[in-house]
Amino acid sequence: MSKEMQVRQALKAVEQTLKDAGLWQSCAPVASAFESQQPFCVDTMMPLQWLQWVFLPRMHALLSAGAELPLKLAIAPYYEVALEGDIPHRAALLYALNQIDSLFEHD
Repeated sequence: MSKEMQVRQALKAVEQTLKDAGLWQSCAPVASAFESQQPFCVDTMMPLQWLQWVFLPRMHALLSAGAELPLKLAIAPYYEVALEGDIPHRAALLYALNQIDSLFEHD
């Protein structure tokens, strides 16, 4: 299976985990939230908002355009810290994010 197909499947797993946990949002953050210059838009979005409204769409856009994917990716460590506490399906979400990261460890 191609790396692109593996990435698509891993992204779908993250989406499904968010939906299964009831964490999928139906309304996007306000437009100004997307203008943040901070990593993960930490000053304008909650961690799960960034994941749903920035990371997933950007990765899908890269795949759809046949554009070059990032050489390295490490978002799971951020979410291990950002999702402290009683988040539904936390372990499953972290597993899915680690799966994405692992696809970018070697080429």
